[in-house]
Parts: sequence; C-alpha cells; structure tokens
Amino acid sequence: MKASSANFLTVIKGPKQFVIPIYQRTYSWQIPQCNKLLSDILRISKDPSVPGHFIGSVVYLQESIHTVSDVPKYLVIDGQQRLTTISLLIAALAEFIKDHPVGIDTNYTKLQNYYLLNVEEDSELRYKLLLTRRDKDTLINIIKGIHPSGDYSLRVVENFKFFKENINIENIADIYNGILRLFIVDVALEKDKDNPQLIFESLNSTGVDLSQADLIRNYILMGQEIKLQTDLYEKYWFPMEQSYGNEYNASFDWFMRDYLSVKTGSIPRIDKVYDEFKNYVQNSNAPSTITEVVQDIHRFSGYYVNMVLHKEPDADLQKGFRSISKLKVDVSYPFFLPVYNDYATECLRKEEFCEIINLVENYVFRRAICGIPTNSLNKTFATLYKSIQKESYLESVKAAFQIMDSYKRFPTDAEFEKEIVSKDVYNFRSRNYLLTRLENFKRKEPVNVEDYTIEHILPQNLDLSKEWQRMLGENWKEIQAQYLHSLGNLTLTGYNSELSDRSFNQKKLIEGGFNDSPIRLNEFLRKSDVWDEEQIQIRARELAIKARQIWFAPNLSEEILKKYRQEEKESTVYTIETYEYLKGEMLHLYYALEKRILNIDSSVKEEYKKLYIAFKSSTNFVDIVPQKARLRLSLNVEFPDIIDPKGLCKDVSGLGRWGNGDVEVGISNINDLDDAMELIQQAFDKQLEYL
Repeated sequence: MKASSANFLTVIKGPKQFVIPIYQRTYSWQIPQCNKLLSDILRISKDPSVPGHFIGSVVYLQESIHTVSDVPKYLVIDGQQRLTTISLLIAALAEFIKDHPVGIDTNYTKLQNYYLLNVEEDSELRYKLLLTRRDKDTLINIIKGIHPSGDYSLRVVENFKFFKENINIENIADIYNGILRLFIVDVALEKDKDNPQLIFESLNSTGVDLSQADLIRNYILMGQEIKLQTDLYEKYWFPMEQSYGNEYNASFDWFMRDYLSVKTGSIPRIDKVYDEFKNYVQNSNAPSTITEVVQDIHRFSGYYVNMVLHKEPDADLQKGFRSISKLKVDVSYPFFLPVYNDYATECLRKEEFCEIINLVENYVFRRAICGIPTNSLNKTFATLYKSIQKESYLESVKAAFQIMDSYKRFPTDAEFEKEIVSKDVYNFRSRNYLLTRLENFKRKEPVNVEDYTIEHILPQNLDLSKEWQRMLGENWKEIQAQYLHSLGNLTLTGYNSELSDRSFNQKKLIEGGFNDSPIRLNEFLRKSDVWDEEQIQIRARELAIKARQIWFAPNLSEEILKKYRQEEKESTVYTIETYEYLKGEMLHLYYALEKRILNIDSSVKEEYKKLYIAFKSSTNFVDIVPQKARLRLSLNVEFPDIIDPKGLCKDVSGLGRWGNGDVEVGISNINDLDDAMELIQQAFDKQLEYL
C-alpha cells in the first residue's frame, strides 16, 4: 500500500479511469454537502495564508496489472462521493467557461481533457470516472453536454444544477483557484498484496458512515473476481436490495441480525452483526461457497420482506403478518424465518402456518394484557424452533407454548379474562388493535377503527352530572375512578363530540347514538336501560369471553404433552446449604444482596448451580461465587462497557473463572451493597439492550 498527500487534480490528471465497483452504494451527496464543499473552495481561494484544503482520502485498487491498455483502471474502495462531486463541479465550471468569456488560465477543452476525459480513448474507457447504473449514464451525458432525460440519477443532476446556478463571473476565478488547492490522501493498493476489505473496515472504524449492510455486502463481493462479483450482485444482491424499496437502509441490518440468530443459535448485537457474519462464514457450518452463502441470504431475505414489509402474496398469511406488525413483535422473526422456509419447501401446510402465526400473536397479546415483562421474548423466540418436530409440526409448536412456565408462560384463559376486564385499556399501547379485533370478530365487512373515536360510555368528566351520579349511586366517584378506562366502559363512535358528557339515555337516543350505531361493540348498550357498576362488569365479562375466543390458547391434553416434556437434566438438586461458605455473617450478606437483586425486575430468577448461584432474566446477568471472606460477583458484560468510577471491577476475560462474564467484583460487608448494585444494574440493563 502506498499512501501520500497529493493534489487532487494531479491524481486524476493523465490517462486513467476510476471505476466504482458494482456493489458500491450509488452516489448520495446532497445539496448541503455540495454547498459546504463550494464554501470551503471559495474560502481557501481568498485566504493566501492557507496552502490548501484537505478533503479526505481516495483509496483505490488496480484491477489487474496484466490488463493490456494505455489507460490503467482503478477500482475505488473509498472516495466515490468526493470524486463524483468534484467531477460535477469541474463539468459545471467547463460549461460556464464555454458560454462566457473569462480571464482565467484554463478553458473548456483543458478542463474536459485533463480532468473528465481520456481524450484518445473510445467507448466507456473515454471517461475518467465510471459510476454504476443510472449514475454512470447520467454523468456521461452531463460531460457530453446532453440534458438528462428519462431514467436518470436525480442526485447527480440536482448537484450539477446546484453548481451551475452558483457559478458566476464574480466567483469563477476563485472557484478555479480553490479547486487547484484541494488535497487528498492518495491511497494506492496493490492487488494480491493488500487486503481491500481490511482497509474498508478501518475506514468504517474512523467515522465513515457505513452500515452493517454495507460492510457485509463489501465483505462478500470485494474479494471476488470481477465476473463472479458482477454475477452475484446482479442475480442476488441487487434484486434483494430492490425488494426492500426505501426500507433497505433501515431494515437490512435487522434482517441480518435475525438471519444470524437462525443460523448460529445466538442473538448478535445490532452493532456487531458484521463481526458475527464474518465469524459465521469463516468458523461455522455456513454453506461451503460464497455463491451458496449469497443464495441462502437472498432466499431468507425474501421471506423477511414478505413478512415485515407486507409483500406476502397470500392474503391469509398477509393478514397474520400484519397483525404481528401491529403488535410490534419484531422479536418473533428469528422463529418465523425457518418456519417460513419449511412452508416454502412444502414441509408445512399453509393452514398450519396460519395457525402458528395466530399462536404467536395470541401468546404475545395475552402476555401484554397480563403485564408479563417482555425482556425474555427475544430468547424465547430465538430458541422456539428447536422444539419443532417435523412429523407433528403444529402439535409440537402448541406443546412448546403450553409447556412454558414462569415468566415465559402462555397465560391461561382464567388469567387472561381476569386481567382484561380490569386493565386500563384506554392507555394500553395496543388499544386500537384490541378494539379492532373485538369489533371485527366473525365480521365479513371489517370496520376500520381508525375512522372512529374511542368513547367513554361513563364520561371522563370528574364533575359528573346529577343524572349520572344518581345512576351510579353514592359511590359514584369510586366507580368512575375504577372503571373509567376499563374494557367494559369503552366503545367506538363517529359522534364523540355529540355524545360528550350527556346522560346514558341521551347517548342512546340521539341521532348517531348507541341505538343508531352499526358498531357491534354497541349492541350491549342498545339492550341496557342503565349504566352502572353491574352493567359495566357484565359487558366486560362478555367481551372477555369473546377475547378468549379471538386470542385462543393451545389446549393439548396432558397425555399429549407428556410426549414433549423434557426430563430433568440433573438429578442433583442444589440448595443454599450446598455452599460451604454461606454461613454466619456471609449468609446474612448474601440474603441482603439476594433481596435487592430480585427486586430489580419481576422477571429475575435465582438458580442454584453446583459452584455458583445464578441470577437471570433471559440469561445470566450476575453470578455469585461464595468465598470464605467475600462474595465474588461475575457480571455478564464486556469489561470496556462497565461504568466503574470507583475502580471496583477487575477484567477477568479469558481467565476461566466460574460464572458468566468478563467483569469481576467482590463484596465483603453490607457497606459494599450500594456500589455493587449499581454495577449489577448495569449488567441487567445491558442484557436488555441485546434483546
């Protein structure tokens, strides 16, 4: 590798061609970046004390030293945006000079022939900068003086027009002189000696805005021969990018996270997806060739797009996936991806797939109604596919859900009905989803809840009318406070302002009132003469029974479940008495710490192991090894991530200690608890970040 400071125009002058590889992102600079560049050029031109202006690096690799040509080709690893933008500025400058007499030491022909063209060459080799796709044709037409039309690159054209509009007789000399003083770091890589991917990664680590998707794409394609590179990109990668539409930048990293969760069995951090992908390709059971890897990603990406971006062609499956999206159950996709693959390869019938989608929807919604913490769902869905037995596919999924217990449980009918009638539904995140499903249950002409307003039958006004007070009785304040936002007191209407705080009888009888409403949620109200605590409770129970049918739970017999229950892996049961040093003062210290850890969150569980005690939510976040004079804590967090202003922690990564994690801290008396809990809380919070 040769790196040196160089004048920008000197680098591009002479017979050569800079080629943007097909896999690189298209040109993306916008007007603000162009304006900043132009401002910098004008500033340095007017300040003789500034020798020049550094605009970054241009990193390139010669395609082949064996290419027989007078014009060497350089594959651009980094610097496309700078090369393209300054080429557009030079083209605009040349066009202005062509049409206006100016007193500067250059002309239209020189600017074109020195910096835009390889004047002695033909075809594409004639152009010093060769972009990709629409960008390429658009830039070539601009250099030719042809006004772009049809399918052109909007970004290239907009920036060219910006430069044209901002060049005038007064500033043209300053612009040209400023361009002459632009400098770059010129980085030339040698083929078969330098690793362009490592260079690309180092650029990302120093602040260049590259996504995990950029890094993965370049890792796959950069090292391949041009023919294979083009083949993989054209057949698989580009169509895959296009399938995401405008959502590619926002969604592809998350797809790769879920894909790797499926392939490796562990959930990578979203900012570590690229690193995990490299490990997967290099060190695991990934397909043996890069073509097979890309084909597999392409196939699973198609499933992801159908599910997440709602491009599923089958109407029944589409309906299910939309419900999953409304509930924001993104954590379920590592489970759905392999299930979808089984459906696509005809290992699973469509009807069974639809019911599995419903089960996931029901599982998540019931848990939300029952207020069960969600921080375990990521791990639950990442491992759920392992429970499937292909010969009894649907039954094994039902059994897996039904066997789950504790914080992973699928709430029973009794628990679900109890919670849904008492929950503050009005302030519930999935309120509209809940009312939509209740209203449209067994309805062939669905109602769009978004077209209606949620109505409190018993009004929200704390200063209730005398008529309402008489109907509710002497405890009207308590009844209003208890039931106001509950399911039994909510309905839908298009006449919210007309109903307002009117009496119950008026709300029924006015035009558009409950008696005049086509909304099925109002059927109960049409049959009621009063609206008091008893009526609210009766309606809530009726709606709860309907909800139980909509969000059904699996109900396999105990005899069937026996086939799926796993036997206990360990015959030995460990208790607090297992640990030799947990006695006296050390035992009192442990109990004090135990209480505070369990109070962090209702999902936290304690497990006695042979050599340590584990506290976990979705997985262990702190393990305690009782010792003679202290409790040794292992925090499951990377050492650089721990915030430890008092310097209490020790980096034990790679030391082989009992417990999970790279951070060790010891406590020997009650006074150490506050400091220890701050560190333990960090480990718990860090675990939530990964979910």
